[in-house]
Amino acid sequence: MATSRPTRAGLIRPTLAALLSGLALLTLAPATLAGPVLDRVQASGTLKVCIWPDYYGITWRNPRTQQLVGIDIDLSAALAQDLKVKLQYVESSFPKLIEDLTTDRCDIAMHAVAVLPARAEKLKFSQPYLQSDIYGITTRSSRIKGFADIDQPGVQVAVQAGTFMEPVMAAELKKAKLVVLKPPQTREQELEAGRVDVFMTDYPYSRRLLDNADWARLVSPTQAFHLLPYAYPVKPGDDAWLARVDEFVAAIKRDGRLEAAAKRNGLAEIVVRR
Repeated sequence: MATSRPTRAGLIRPTLAALLSGLALLTLAPATLAGPVLDRVQASGTLKVCIWPDYYGITWRNPRTQQLVGIDIDLSAALAQDLKVKLQYVESSFPKLIEDLTTDRCDIAMHAVAVLPARAEKLKFSQPYLQSDIYGITTRSSRIKGFADIDQPGVQVAVQAGTFMEPVMAAELKKAKLVVLKPPQTREQELEAGRVDVFMTDYPYSRRLLDNADWARLVSPTQAFHLLPYAYPVKPGDDAWLARVDEFVAAIKRDGRLEAAAKRNGLAEIVVRR
């Protein structure tokens, strides 16, 4: 018995059907490529933002009013507004940063997080929006007069555990002793008590002491010591969410919201404008 051959039209129809099916999938692609984090944020109507509430000028809880103020309080509100969702703050810290993001305790961290290699191995970062060097804070009567006096024999140099100053100073100090402080110890208390000679911090935190403590003195590097960019980290594996955060950073640089927030909080000197 002879077998019938498929007609030319018969050959075309399946191919055309496959093509139309593919085009339909492409049409739906934007909705399916939103990514799990942005999908979750939009479904819940809430953006969860990790902050460190002891970061002056960044995400600081005023002890008198209990109100949160700082550049990233302003900018997190702007991000939530852009996404048309509510804003929920999650109290975190630098030591807890990676765990809080990778376990979905928060969707993004917005508290001037320095882009360190150890963090970049575990998290994804947006484009930078701030950049700071390392500064010393000491007392007005201290023997530390200039930056060169810090790495000297007998000098006790304090850093807060989990901050980027900890690994940097551990590598840089050759003669002085590094003192790593963990809560409830604070850098200010240890310095005032005379148990350390100087503590290392960044530009935003230095403003806290200089604005509020008449005994504090800034020790600035005479040239760039260890400049580091600050950016917004998110958990890895969701490129769509990272792209949306990058889009936000580009927008606030372009439309002036970053500059305005920096000026309100005394941080205009360390803005990354491009």
